[in-house]
Amino acid sequence: MDAFTAGLLQRIRSTEHDLHRAREAGDDYLAEVEQSELEDLHRLASEHGVEVSV
Repeated sequence: MDAFTAGLLQRIRSTEHDLHRAREAGDDYLAEVEQSELEDLHRLASEHGVEVSV
């Protein structure tokens, strides 16, 4: 696995964790921001052929 792929997958895991925490805290704005970031990261992964396990 190259550095780009590893970094991207780490960012996805981190953003998923942050999204979960925002939802648990009831912070709708932060959850929306994290969800948008996660969607962007998944789009980037798809564009570069990086498989993301769900």
